[in-house]
Amino acid sequence: MEKSKVFERLQLKELNPGVSTGAVWHESNGQITASYSPIDGSLIGKVQNASIDDYEMVMQKAQEAYKVWKSVPAPQRGEVVRQIGLALREYKEDLGYLVTLEMGKIYQEGLGEVQEMIDICDFAVGQARLLNGYTMRSERPNHRMYDQYHPLGIVGLITSFNFPVAVWAWNSMIAAIAGDVVVWKPSSKTPLTAVAIHNIIADVLRKNNVPEGVFNMMVAKSDVLGDNFVADRRIPLFSVTGSTAVGQHINEIIGRRLGRSIMELGGNNAVIISNMSNLEMAIKSVVFGAVGTCGQRCTSTRRLIIHEDVYDEVVGKLKQAYASVSEKIGDPFEENTLVGPMIDETAVRNFANAVKKAQEEGGKVLFGGEVLANQFATPNYVVPTLIEAENHFEIVQEETFAPILYLMKYKTIEEAIELNNGVPQGLSSSIFTLNILESERFLSEGGSDCGIANVNIGTSGAEIGGAFGGEKDTGGGRESGSDAWKAYMRRQTNTINYGTDLPLAQGIKFGF
Repeated sequence: MEKSKVFERLQLKELNPGVSTGAVWHESNGQITASYSPIDGSLIGKVQNASIDDYEMVMQKAQEAYKVWKSVPAPQRGEVVRQIGLALREYKEDLGYLVTLEMGKIYQEGLGEVQEMIDICDFAVGQARLLNGYTMRSERPNHRMYDQYHPLGIVGLITSFNFPVAVWAWNSMIAAIAGDVVVWKPSSKTPLTAVAIHNIIADVLRKNNVPEGVFNMMVAKSDVLGDNFVADRRIPLFSVTGSTAVGQHINEIIGRRLGRSIMELGGNNAVIISNMSNLEMAIKSVVFGAVGTCGQRCTSTRRLIIHEDVYDEVVGKLKQAYASVSEKIGDPFEENTLVGPMIDETAVRNFANAVKKAQEEGGKVLFGGEVLANQFATPNYVVPTLIEAENHFEIVQEETFAPILYLMKYKTIEEAIELNNGVPQGLSSSIFTLNILESERFLSEGGSDCGIANVNIGTSGAEIGGAFGGEKDTGGGRESGSDAWKAYMRRQTNTINYGTDLPLAQGIKFGF
């Protein structure tokens, strides 16, 4: 694809506005963020950031829009989302190209990320007619009880660079059908994808007379829009994707004002390979889980817990697979490339430091570990790495956002589950086994303690139909599919007395 043509279709310029209230772009006087491609270091474009005054303007627009949007029938809100899905289909290749250019994941993954956006639009359209409550039987005669869900208000959204567009859709489409409005702060590492999204949806919003302020976006540094953003009492719910440390800081601020939060934070995801597994399936899954997106997924496979009877065989097969994959490191737009660059030099330093620390703690590098500093246009390329390690190593207990896979042995299924759970994080997990007793134990209350637990598939590549999220230091809360929509609404219990008496609950007598 030709970059200039893609940018023309996505209406991207050399300098782009960074403040949108939906279909309208607003001039701002904040600092300028320059976006450089991790692929070759080239300047992609610039974005004029929001100022604190811009934030106040956007918040006022959001408050005004909410008063209107919450009263629009949910199926009509769903119709707007349906049309957004159609627009995303039209621009799928262009937006996927931009995701790859700005973030660095291979083009197939860029396309896949946009497909996630389309899928969640389809899901949300159906959900718009299924914002259901429950009817309960009252203990009092001639009384009816039921639950219902109402729009919540303004949803604050903070997203990360690794999925710069999909996570916006997970949250914004569900929030929109729920009757909420969204104020989005995208990652400063991938601002152009955010600008492109608002260019794509603008026509849909105009054609449907959607009030300005339903979909808002602001590019801003944390020193302008940081703690003050999450402390804003006008925003009842925040959905945050980021590191555990960032999430802990933000959640503390939100908690002080008793706000709500959906936290999608660090993952330290493990795959258990049983001696009763299909090893061919397991190896294929593990390699994608550990190497895909250059290890920069929240759900990337970071630990491999292998039964001692098949340990040597698995290690041998993994070395062969990694050798093959490592021959396909390079330009993510090339069809045969499987591993693109990391996002920036800071990420590369974290990779190198983790490899060094693992060795200092007694780990053994079995494959990779190198930084390919001089082979490509940027020093952002690394060799996916296998390290024999122990679960208790300090570096293994941490999440390193890089293609490093720690290998360890186990003897019994109980030991394997203990290792799986023996880290602070609790996002995704998986077991490969053909033994139903092992798989059911892994999925039981005494099994994996993660928010996602899979059998005979890997830790990454979650479908939008399921609720996405984790436990422990991953933060809690769910977004995307299943009944995650409930987090974006406020629940109300109603009791109606259609009789002429006034009986009290619990049989209480109160005469006067």
